[in-house]
Amino acid sequence: MSRYMTWFIAFALATWILSRLPFTELIQTISNLQLSQWMVWTCLNLLVVALLTGRWLVLTRAMALPCSFLQLLQVRQAGQVISFVTPGPQFGGEPLQIYWLWRNYSVPIHSAFLALGLDRFYELWINFAVLLLAVLTLLTTRSAIFLDWHLIAFVLVGLIVLMGLFGWFVLRQPSRIKVWIKRLTRRWHDHKRLRNLDTHLTQLNESLQRVMTTQRPKLGVALTLSLLAWAAMTGEFWFLLSLLDIPTDLATFVFLFTVVRLAFLLPLPGGIGSVEAGLFWAFQALALPLPAAAALIVLMRLRDVIILLTGAALLPGLQSTNNHSTAKES
Repeated sequence: MSRYMTWFIAFALATWILSRLPFTELIQTISNLQLSQWMVWTCLNLLVVALLTGRWLVLTRAMALPCSFLQLLQVRQAGQVISFVTPGPQFGGEPLQIYWLWRNYSVPIHSAFLALGLDRFYELWINFAVLLLAVLTLLTTRSAIFLDWHLIAFVLVGLIVLMGLFGWFVLRQPSRIKVWIKRLTRRWHDHKRLRNLDTHLTQLNESLQRVMTTQRPKLGVALTLSLLAWAAMTGEFWFLLSLLDIPTDLATFVFLFTVVRLAFLLPLPGGIGSVEAGLFWAFQALALPLPAAAALIVLMRLRDVIILLTGAALLPGLQSTNNHSTAKES
C-alpha cells in the first residue's frame, strides 16, 4: 500500500508542477533544436553509460570474473529499470543483477555480490563527494542565500565519513560482519540457498582482501572512470542548459546541478516529482524563464524514458538466457 502511495504522490507532484508550466513556449523551444544538437546530446549520454559500465568491467577484471563489456551493459541497464521504479535513490535492482550474473554468466554468488557492492560503493562515495564539492562552491556564491548549504555540507561530510568507516570496518573486522549477517539471517539458515552461507561469507572476505591488496592499480582505474563519468554527466547537464539558452555562469550552473542531484536522492521513484519541483523552485528563485525549466524537465525525462525502454528491451534476453540455463541444468 505504501508503495502505491509513493507512486501516487510522485505523479501528483509532477503533474501539479508541469501543469503550471507554459507548454506553448515549451514546444517552440524544443522544436528549435537541431539534429546535430540531438546527436551530441545522445553521444554524451552514451559516453556516461559506457564509462560506468567500464568501471564495473574493471572491477570484475580485478576479480578475474568471466564477464564481457556487453554482458555487464545488459545486466546494468536491465537492472536500472527495476531501480528506477523502486522508491529510493536509484537503487533496487541489485538483487536481480546478482542473480543474472550467477545464473546467466556462471559468476559465483559471493563474487557477484562483491563486484556489484564495489561498484555501488564507488557510485555512492563519488556521488556524495561531487555533491559536497558543489555545495562548498555554492557557499562562496550568491546562491548560498536560497538554502542552508552549511547543513547540507555537514550531512554530506557525515555520509562520506560513515561510508569510509564502513569500508574500514569490513576490511579490518570481517569476523564481526560475518556474525552480524548470520544473526540477521538466522531464521532462514535451513533454506537450501543459505546452508553454505558461512562458506560464501568466507569466500567473499577472501576475495575482498585479495582485491584490496593485489589489484590497487585497477581500483585506481575504476576511480578514474568514475570521475570521468561524473565529468561527462556534468558536461551533459551544461550542454542541456546551453541548448535552452539558460545562463551558464558558475553560480547558476552549480546551483541547478546541485538541486537536481539532491532531488534524485529523495525517496521517490526515479526522482519523479522531486526533480520537477526542485527545478521549478530553482528557476523561480533565480528569476529564470519557466519555459526553459519546462523544456529542461521534458528533455531530462525523455532521456530517462529512453534509458528505461532500452533496459526493458534487454530484459527478455536475460530471461531467455536464464531459461536456457535452467533447462540445461535439468
